[in-house]
Amino acid sequence: MTGRMSDLRYCVIPAAGLGTRFLPATKVLPKELLPVLDRPVIQWGVEEAVDAGATDVVLIISEGKEAIAAHFEEAPLLESVLRQRGKFADLEAVQHSSHLATFHPVYQQEPHGLGHAVLIAKEVVGDQPFMCVLPDDVSHANRSVLSQLRTAWNEFRVPILALSRMPREIIGRYGVATVAESRGNLHRVTKVVEKPKPEEAESDLAIMGRYILTADVFTALKQTAPGAGGEIQLTDGINKLIAQGTVWGVEFSGELLDVGTPKGWLATNVLLAAEREAEAESGGPSNMSRP
Repeated sequence: MTGRMSDLRYCVIPAAGLGTRFLPATKVLPKELLPVLDRPVIQWGVEEAVDAGATDVVLIISEGKEAIAAHFEEAPLLESVLRQRGKFADLEAVQHSSHLATFHPVYQQEPHGLGHAVLIAKEVVGDQPFMCVLPDDVSHANRSVLSQLRTAWNEFRVPILALSRMPREIIGRYGVATVAESRGNLHRVTKVVEKPKPEEAESDLAIMGRYILTADVFTALKQTAPGAGGEIQLTDGINKLIAQGTVWGVEFSGELLDVGTPKGWLATNVLLAAEREAEAESGGPSNMSRP
């Protein structure tokens, strides 16, 4: 596969969705800017990417979601006011987001699915391998989920998927990986199926929203026909990669906290707020709430 030995510096974050689960709150405000504690959802994903070694972040956005890119730009007027008022902790927090990485906003003109969103990142990524974070989940682990995938990438230099075991009754909500070989928490993936019927799922290993992919996926996605709803599925592209070579999955430690539904977003805020309060009372940081 191409680009195996290249530096892994890009991370693609698809953020062009309509956020319909949060309407009417997301009529104007992108769901990716909803706060989780003191940071918007998407900043948690960016910080996780940076923690895993990314220096360039490709933001896939749609018309009307320019505020996502603006969040990572400098805010001279706000920064000036904070500086004049001596609010240096707030100033540092505001400046932090714009210093995280180099940001590349790319527009998805039509909502043609996750596979299509990844495909249009090619104009920035080119023939390089890249990480991919779906911002509907927040990493909650001693080592960020993407960093765990990065370790596997360093060993195998092939596409890497994040995997987590799910109960049979809900496995049909996810893409599911069939595996042929396991080395501890590492599994060689031989097939992926998007949202199978629970009784037809060939394993209980669900594919979660973290990936490391080679540039071959762009060719695979170009050859992938739209499925239901006219969407191009990333899982179909990954199956083409499997047909061409090797794909591994990491059954990661820790968890990914849902922030893509109102119930999950609220529960995540409550959990992390409780952890932060416990940190303050103990006088020490907890890595579990860090990217």
